[in-house]
Amino acid sequence: MLLMWLFLTRRFRMWVILTVLAPLATTVLRNLGQTLEKRRGPSAISNGLLKAGDLGEKARVKLGGKRRR
Repeated sequence: MLLMWLFLTRRFRMWVILTVLAPLATTVLRNLGQTLEKRRGPSAISNGLLKAGDLGEKARVKLGGKRRR
């Protein structure tokens, strides 16, 4: 897998990161924040995770994507 990653062009690697990995990471952060908030109530950590997830959502909408439910 790593060897395959080396043969991809720099532009294509950046496209993969921005279109696949960034939305995936924000979704994971948001879900972690919601799960943590359900189990233990609001805290600084859960609020931070939710804000990080919302930041990715706002960036996606600003760049022309549709808002997720």
